Amino acid sequence: MAILKKISAVILSSSMMLIGSAGSYSSGTAATSAPDEYHDDWLHVNENAEIVDMYGNPVWLTGCNWFGYNVGSQVFDGVWSQNMHSMLNQIADHGFNLLRVPMSTEILLQWKNGDPDPATPKVNEWENPELTVEGIKGGTIMYSFDIWNKAVEWCRENGIKIMMDIHSASTDSAGHNVSLWYNDEFSTEDWIEALAWFADYYKDDDTILAIDLKNEPHGKADVPSQMAKWDDTTDPTNWKYAAETAAAAVLEKNPNLLIMVEGIEVYPKFEEGYDWSSPYLDWSTMTYFYHGAWWGGNFRGVRDYPIDLGEHQDQLVYSPHDYGPLVYKQEWFEKDFTTQTLLDDYWYDSWAFIGEEKIAPLLIGEWGGKIDEASDTDGKNKRWFLLLRDYMIENRIHHTFWCFNENSSDTGGLVYDNFGKWDEEKYALVEEALWQDENGKFISLDHTIPLGQSGNGISLSDYYSGTAAPEASDTTASVSGEETILYGDANLSGGVEISDAVKIMTHVTNKEKYPLDENELICADVYQSGDGVSNMDALSVQKKVAQLLTELPESYLE
Repeated sequence: MAILKKISAVILSSSMMLIGSAGSYSSGTAATSAPDEYHDDWLHVNENAEIVDMYGNPVWLTGCNWFGYNVGSQVFDGVWSQNMHSMLNQIADHGFNLLRVPMSTEILLQWKNGDPDPATPKVNEWENPELTVEGIKGGTIMYSFDIWNKAVEWCRENGIKIMMDIHSASTDSAGHNVSLWYNDEFSTEDWIEALAWFADYYKDDDTILAIDLKNEPHGKADVPSQMAKWDDTTDPTNWKYAAETAAAAVLEKNPNLLIMVEGIEVYPKFEEGYDWSSPYLDWSTMTYFYHGAWWGGNFRGVRDYPIDLGEHQDQLVYSPHDYGPLVYKQEWFEKDFTTQTLLDDYWYDSWAFIGEEKIAPLLIGEWGGKIDEASDTDGKNKRWFLLLRDYMIENRIHHTFWCFNENSSDTGGLVYDNFGKWDEEKYALVEEALWQDENGKFISLDHTIPLGQSGNGISLSDYYSGTAAPEASDTTASVSGEETILYGDANLSGGVEISDAVKIMTHVTNKEKYPLDENELICADVYQSGDGVSNMDALSVQKKVAQLLTELPESYLE
C-alpha cells in the first residue's frame, strides 16, 4: 500500500459509535466534515488519481451489479422467489463492497412525485414478510420506494455501499438500447431533475456513495441525431456537456458523491481528417471513419476535452464497460489475443491511458460473461475474462461485476436456480479481484461496519489499524492557575487522543448535557485558537492523532 496506514481502527471505531449516539451532523466536504456514522465514509480523488477516504487512505471499490429497478420489476429481480435481505447478506458475505444499482429516470421521478407503482412490485410476499405493509407472510406488498429504502438499510448494516446508475430514461427492459440519456418521454431536464432529487434525498447518508450519471451512451453516425458525441459544443447530443451539467446539479446537492462518467461508442479519426459530420463507414472502400468501442467504452475524447467538474474535480471517476467475444466478436478478438494485444488494439487508447497516465481513477462499471469451455470458441471468453481481471488487480482498477442476476441473457450471473444458488466456478474467478487483506478478510468501504454477516469481513478502520498513536504534542496552553496543559487534550488526560475528539463533538452537540470547564475549553479550541469550540476542533484533534498534523493548534485567530 503506497500510503502508510494512518488511523488506529479500534480507537476510531469506538469514537464513531459514541459520535453516532450523540447526534448527527450536517454534511460538508469530505476533507472537513466532522465524522459520524453517516458522514465518515465519503470518498474523493487525490493528486495521484487514487480514490481515498477522508484520511487519505487508498480504497478499492470491488462490487457487483444487481438490476431490476430499471426493467419494470419495481424491485431487484429475484425477489420474486428469494428473500431480499438474505440475498444482500450473501452479496456482502461473498466480498462485494459496492452495489451498482441500475434505475431509470422514470422510477426516480415516480418516487420524487409520490406517484403510485405502475405495477405491483415483483415480490414473493411469503418469502419476504419484511417487505409487506403488515410485516407478515402473505401480506400486502410495500410501495417500491419503501422497499428500496429497506434495501439501503440492509446494505448499510452489511457494510455495502451503493452506486446508483441511471440505466435508461424509461423503465423498460429494453430501455438501455436507447442511445442517449433522453427519449421522447423523458427529456434531458427530466434526467437532471431525477439525479438532483436523488442526490439531495440521500445527502446525509454515505451508504449512497456514488452516482453513475448514465449507462452506456452510444450511437453511430448512421443516425447522427441519436449519436452520443464528445466535444466542446453544447449540442443536445454532446455527452461531455450533458455529463458536466448533470454532475453540477448533483454536486450542488451533495458535493461528496463520487461522479461516474461513462464513455461513448465512437470517436472520429481526427488524425485522418474526419470529424463528427463524417459518415460512419464508406461502403465502397469499407473504410471506417470512427474509432469503435463497446457502448460507453470510448474515452478518446478525454485527451482533447476532459470532463471539467470545477471545484469538485476530485469527485470525478471515469467508468468504461468491457466485455468478451461471447457478447460480441470485436475485431481485437480475432487474433490470439494477450493482455498486450488488447492494450495495443483497444484498451489503452480507448480507456486504459486514463489510469496509467494518472489522469483520473477508473471504475469498470460492467465486465463479466459466461465461462466458456475450451471446446466453445476456443475458450476465448474465459481468456478475456482472466486477462481483464488480472489487469484490474495489477493496476488496482475499481470495478463492479456484471452481474448478480442470473437473467442477463448474454452474460449470465453469479447465481442460478431462480437466484437460489451461487455459481461457485464463476465466483471463484471473480473472488481474486475483490478487496481482501493478507488474511483473506473482505474489506468494507465503511469505517465502522465490517463487510457481511459471516465474520469474514472487516471494516475500513479495521484494515487501517495497527499504527501506534503518536506521542502527545509538546505544544502547551497556559490555563488558569499555575498549571500548563496540552492543546487538544480536551479531557485533561495528559495526552492527545481520539477520546478528546469525541468529548469535543459531544459537547458541540449538547453543551448542557456535555459541558466543558474553563480549562477544557482552552485546550479544546485548536482549529483556530480563539474562535471558540466547534466540530472543526474535533477534526483537528483527529488529524493530530492520525499524524496528519505535527502540532496543535492548527492556527491562531488574528
